[in-house]
Amino acid sequence: MKTLFLALVLLLSLAGLATAQTTTLSGAVRDGAGRPLPGVNVFLKTTFDGASTDSLGRFRFSTTATGSLPLVLSLIGYQPQEIPVTLGQGPISLPNLKMKDAPAQLGDVVVTSGSFEASDEKRSTVLKPLDIVTTAGSLGDIASALNTLPGTTRVGEEGKLFVRGGAASETKTYLDGLPVQNPYGGAVPSVPARGRFSPFLFKGTVFSTGGYSAEYGQALSAVVGLNSDDLAAETQTGISLMSVGGSLSRTKRWDRTSLAVTADYTNLTPYFRLALPAGSFSQAPENRGGSLSLRHRTGQAGMLKVYGTFSQQRLALRQPDPSPAFQAEGRPVALSNDNAYLNASFRSPLRRGWSLNTGLALTRDDNTIRPDVQTVQDVEQSAVARLVLTNDSASTWFNLKLGAEGYGQQFRQRYQANAEAPTQRLGFDEQRGAAFAESDVVLAKRLAGRAGLRGEYSALLGDWSLAPRLALAYQTGAYSQLSAAWGQFYQTPTNDLLRVSTNLKFEKAEHLLLTFQRVAQQRTLRAEAYYKTYAGLSTFDAAQPFNPSRYQNAGSGYARGLDLFWRDRSTFKKVDYWVSYGLLDTRRQYRADPAQAVPTFAATHNLSVVGKYWVQKIHTQFSFTYSYGSARRFHNPNEPGYNQGRTPDFHDLSLNASYLTHLFGQFTIVHVSASNVLGRQNIFGHRYAVTPDANGQFASVAITPVVPQMLFVGVFISINKKAKVDLNEAPE
Repeated sequence: MKTLFLALVLLLSLAGLATAQTTTLSGAVRDGAGRPLPGVNVFLKTTFDGASTDSLGRFRFSTTATGSLPLVLSLIGYQPQEIPVTLGQGPISLPNLKMKDAPAQLGDVVVTSGSFEASDEKRSTVLKPLDIVTTAGSLGDIASALNTLPGTTRVGEEGKLFVRGGAASETKTYLDGLPVQNPYGGAVPSVPARGRFSPFLFKGTVFSTGGYSAEYGQALSAVVGLNSDDLAAETQTGISLMSVGGSLSRTKRWDRTSLAVTADYTNLTPYFRLALPAGSFSQAPENRGGSLSLRHRTGQAGMLKVYGTFSQQRLALRQPDPSPAFQAEGRPVALSNDNAYLNASFRSPLRRGWSLNTGLALTRDDNTIRPDVQTVQDVEQSAVARLVLTNDSASTWFNLKLGAEGYGQQFRQRYQANAEAPTQRLGFDEQRGAAFAESDVVLAKRLAGRAGLRGEYSALLGDWSLAPRLALAYQTGAYSQLSAAWGQFYQTPTNDLLRVSTNLKFEKAEHLLLTFQRVAQQRTLRAEAYYKTYAGLSTFDAAQPFNPSRYQNAGSGYARGLDLFWRDRSTFKKVDYWVSYGLLDTRRQYRADPAQAVPTFAATHNLSVVGKYWVQKIHTQFSFTYSYGSARRFHNPNEPGYNQGRTPDFHDLSLNASYLTHLFGQFTIVHVSASNVLGRQNIFGHRYAVTPDANGQFASVAITPVVPQMLFVGVFISINKKAKVDLNEAPE
């Protein structure tokens, strides 16, 4: 650690001090005959900054990047162009750009089946960082904001992402291409988990609900790809004063380097004393943590990133329980979670069109839960390394991506029935290796395809997995395309299963998707039909949960449905809104299920309506989110059958208001958020007693939110912010 610290100090001492600026780029693109070209992708290479040309071939966007970078023009059927531009020296106007026709060339047809994407190839960001923060009800949590997109089911007692009938463990998070082993904080039943990362760390996000790239493994249902920012825009200090705590940040920007340090603390004790019944929490949720983010530009396009974070989480409460011993005061449960995470990545162009992207991530998670007098401590340590080589210029009609990953994991569990009982220890060690190859190919002027193959070996399971993936995309118009994707996917069983038995194999899924998407004039229309089958799901005997011989890969299932998404940012002045709907039909046999059944975390109908309105006169954005979920299943032991009980429908209306102003001459945001403003008492299922009463019935209590409503007030101050902030413009 000392060596790393000295290296960082040396690196910073070699950098010269400079002030970051914002550069505006504008222009127009025409074909060889001088006609305007709509739908051209115009972006700065190696960044996420760019735009698409409008119906008159015009574009305009801003960037905080500096130095010399290529401006890329890309459109299917035309030869790509790279125009060198020098940033940081004032506005850049390029009114006479032209593109030459090419009968077969890799361009704007990009296969995105299943993906809501903001990437270098596709400028169709669905949720920017500010979108996440200002989406009512999200409280700045990435997973909560993504739950407003189609394909998801809101599972209020968990707070995680459940996608298309898949468990939360089937949605994997990647940060700068590296898998994140513990993307959520610790949680206990009925207290939903929150994501560990601030949305403002990221400029690009890929939320893929199926049919994703061969780059990604260990995910049966979905992938969240988080792409972190490059150099910080400027030197500044941030102060956050919130009703639940506060945070302090300091960012220093040099010419080729930036360093950001944050510290934060939250404690819900004062709020809960006012908002919750006495005795619900014996220790309200308390969190403390900090992070360090180093960015250094190497050469004209290389980038080294180092991000490290540490957090501590504590809480204790009494939960309603139908057992006679706990009916009066509830069952006590306490949580203690310590998490440390380090992510280092490096990207750089090589020779002859090749580029390198490599990284290393380290995680240590110590999670202790104390239900009543029991103690369950899980300690997980993991390391993952990744190397990817990409060649985008080998040909005008295809590219090539090659990659390899190595993964090591150590998991240990310690269990005590009470303080005097002997300690039982379980655990396992895992090593995995993976490799993949993938290529996008132009098959015709408006038709592109993607073919990929991923292979992985698990030393713990002694099992190989080979997963082919194919996709096609046809450009139906200047702003629309039709896509289809098919692929096989896999992942190892979860830790709580492997701790008992390592005689399991890879769990597998097969995805088939058909997608139509149109993006034009700040409107997005998307429809996707999908069919997913499961095989080799892990199962065990509920009566013998610690008998390794009862564990096997005997489960199977399916999920099928239709997802619809509409977003409109231009029809109504200063209004941005989106509507998402998901229809889901799913059944599976998994874990302790005695037969195929509708999972407890799946709802047939899911609807989200999000609206945002900017009131220029008072410099305030108002927003709302309405969420609906149809009844979910649960198992009622007092009735025949399995998972035959039904919850009431889920309803939630949340409101936000963000006021932009200056406080003591510094740019300031005053943010107020209220969740479940109508006071809906949502029920997520029932908790049943272990043994029946004298009448042969199992007593039960409803599973409801411990915190049914939440009011949040925050004041966020940016000190020494030099970038101009126009309070008359809506936040973007």
